[in-house]
Amino acid sequence: MNKRLWQALLCGALVCACGLSLAQVTDFDATFGPVDEQRLLETKWRYTYTLHLESNTVVHRADEQYDWYLYFRYDNTFWEYLNGRLRQGRWFIEQRTLHYAFRNIPEFKIARITSRLLVLEFQQPTSRGTYQYHFVRVGSEAAPFERPANQLPEVLVEDERPRRPGQSRWWAYAAKKQRRKWLAGLFGRKQPARTDYEPYIAIELIGGGYYGGIDPVLKDYIVIKNDGRLIKEFQSVHNGLVVTRKYIPREELEAFARYILDQGFFEMQRLYDCTTHLCEQRKKQAPRPVPLRLAVTYGDRRKVVTIAIWGKDDAGIQYVDYPPALDAIIEAIQRMASRIEDEPVVRR
Repeated sequence: MNKRLWQALLCGALVCACGLSLAQVTDFDATFGPVDEQRLLETKWRYTYTLHLESNTVVHRADEQYDWYLYFRYDNTFWEYLNGRLRQGRWFIEQRTLHYAFRNIPEFKIARITSRLLVLEFQQPTSRGTYQYHFVRVGSEAAPFERPANQLPEVLVEDERPRRPGQSRWWAYAAKKQRRKWLAGLFGRKQPARTDYEPYIAIELIGGGYYGGIDPVLKDYIVIKNDGRLIKEFQSVHNGLVVTRKYIPREELEAFARYILDQGFFEMQRLYDCTTHLCEQRKKQAPRPVPLRLAVTYGDRRKVVTIAIWGKDDAGIQYVDYPPALDAIIEAIQRMASRIEDEPVVRR
């Protein structure tokens, strides 16, 4: 057999094998370490089955007579839909313990969580073994929860950053690096010189303002992706959806990310909510305030900050006390999205 052909076949087999191994490591990684509470914020889940862990036996499955959905809201309240009945309560996370009461179970261990799968584990007090409730992630259109018009827009905010050295999946990176080194030696090639690491950057701004008036706003969403693409989606009742796209140079994006760091964004609270009766009353008055959510990813750091009532209303009153630096960051993002450039505007 031709030597080059043999080398190519061997290389392909190794890449496939290593790729499978890495996929398994990545999949397994979500079962270790403390769980960041922000991974559950504004997520909806549908129950699928219950597993008895010791015997690896499925003891119950969801069917037409059994519907169970969970919605973990940004204000640490949950909505639970169980066979036609809606229940609300409080939730929070400590390490891997989810404090969410269901029937006679006061809390669960989060056995596994990914962008599409949630496994809640508990032990029977009668020592009958360990059980796992399995859930799958669903969108709002597939969940039986009605969203009030003044709540956060229906936008799924995902952490899509690639895994980098220094993150929890360090062994996957190390295996990939070793495979590249071995393949380079196999073909007698020198490894390329190391290039400077560019931190992954993603910025998402959703909501804010008030729902009401002549043309109520249904969606106000700005995202700046790592490659510099800026996408703004603005939708109102009468004018429909307007999508604008722009490009932010990498140098400017990195400078803005450093500015966000300097403003202490990653040290801010996760939620700024009402602390006065006047503020709570304002939530119920028309036009209804829409919560604002700002998410920033920089390298291996990610922070999501929610403000229950952002800015001042028509009377000049600011109801929620939050750092002024947040206003500066939010207004800078809005200015970027409002630049006059020769970029296409799409109406839908």
